[in-house]
Amino acid sequence: MEFLGTTQLASYCGTKKSCLFPDLAPTSTTKDTYKSYYLPGYRHLSSWRPSLLYKVVSVPPSNDKQFNPAGRPPTILPASRSSLHARYSTRDWHHANVVQLKGSEASRHCAGRLNADAMRLMQDKDQLTYQMQEDSKRNLGERISNIDFWRSELINELECLLKETQALEKAKKQLECAANEMQEPLKIALECLYHREKRKGIDLVHDNVEKNLIKEVDVFKDCQEILTKLAQKISQQLGINRDAQHALEMDLSDKNSAHFIDEKCFNLRNTSDSISFYHGVEKADGTVSVPATWAKFSEDNIRCSQHARANSVKLREDAEVGLEGTSEEMWNHFISTNLAFNYRIAEVADAKNKLQAQLAKILQEILQTEDTIMLLERSIKAKEYPLKVAQTRLEGRTKRPNIELCRDAPHFQLVTEVYTIDDTLQTLKRRLQEARDTLQMLIVNKSKLEDDISVKANSFFIDKKCMDMRKVFASTPRLIGYT
Repeated sequence: MEFLGTTQLASYCGTKKSCLFPDLAPTSTTKDTYKSYYLPGYRHLSSWRPSLLYKVVSVPPSNDKQFNPAGRPPTILPASRSSLHARYSTRDWHHANVVQLKGSEASRHCAGRLNADAMRLMQDKDQLTYQMQEDSKRNLGERISNIDFWRSELINELECLLKETQALEKAKKQLECAANEMQEPLKIALECLYHREKRKGIDLVHDNVEKNLIKEVDVFKDCQEILTKLAQKISQQLGINRDAQHALEMDLSDKNSAHFIDEKCFNLRNTSDSISFYHGVEKADGTVSVPATWAKFSEDNIRCSQHARANSVKLREDAEVGLEGTSEEMWNHFISTNLAFNYRIAEVADAKNKLQAQLAKILQEILQTEDTIMLLERSIKAKEYPLKVAQTRLEGRTKRPNIELCRDAPHFQLVTEVYTIDDTLQTLKRRLQEARDTLQMLIVNKSKLEDDISVKANSFFIDKKCMDMRKVFASTPRLIGYT
């Protein structure tokens, strides 16, 4: 007996085969081949991963016991017959296909629009990034040009200031030289007054020579004071010039460093090796100026230097005027005093006697002794520097660390050198004292001889000696400092 709706030759009556897709071999899909890329240091962005994996339907194994080797299909039980009414209809199947196609088409159009928008976005952002990089490069180039301009201004002003400072230092040396040259004529004038006090008897008068000598001493002191004050003003101005020079040099050094850094930044490219990420650097603002204050700083330094140069020029002009004025005034008084001396010597010329030759020898010896004293003083002064060098070397070698503090041959040599130079200094000082004592003795002997000479001869020799000493008066070029 057969059930209604079944045939004996139905396909399901034979060996049961699976109508589903065959098992897919496990392969590595997008999960294995796609690796997300993220910028170092930033958060891991979730990468887009398409759902392309298929779920393989597992087919339960067939039961060999239900297989009928005779080929007769089994009968359908009433319980299995109800499943036939639960299947989809052909209309549903077509409708599902249409819906699937429409959904796929909509997804494709959406993906196409997304890709097009993404391409336009990437192009716009690439153009924006390129334009921003070009703008930054252009701004850096303009900044380098501004730095070059102020560098040239600072260099020019610094060169002018250095030249002016050198000229001012030369003027200061001239003033100091002139002031030092005045010391010797002043000393001679004072010595003349001192020697003329040794006149005796009726010749001890307040004559024109003495008046001119007193006036000459006052003029020399006033001129020396004027030149000394000018030299002090120049010293103060030199300090101001050095401050301005230091400000210019520091500003120029900063400009050079900024120019090097900006030029290095200007030459950076996307392919440079020295580029890297510096997270948060755009938030840190360590600037201390704006373009207006930046330019004003260099402008103020240049203006300060120009003001210092103007003051230096005025001081140099004052120094030149002071040198010329004081030189002329001292020379006039020197000539006037010499004329008075010559007139006085002519008046007492008839008082010379036989002791003139002996007195002349003593005077010559006095001059020689004075030169000897001067040479001894210079020699003593010259020995001080080698002594300082030796003592400084010894002091420096005491700072050697640990085992290096060795009493070696250089140490013994330096100690011997110090003792030798010190002994030399003591010997020279004793000889200097002896020379001074000898000079004083010569003056005493001269005084004793003068006591034996008549009053006129005594006055004659005193005035003659004063005239001999006054021959070493500094000339105008020496006072100005050209020689």
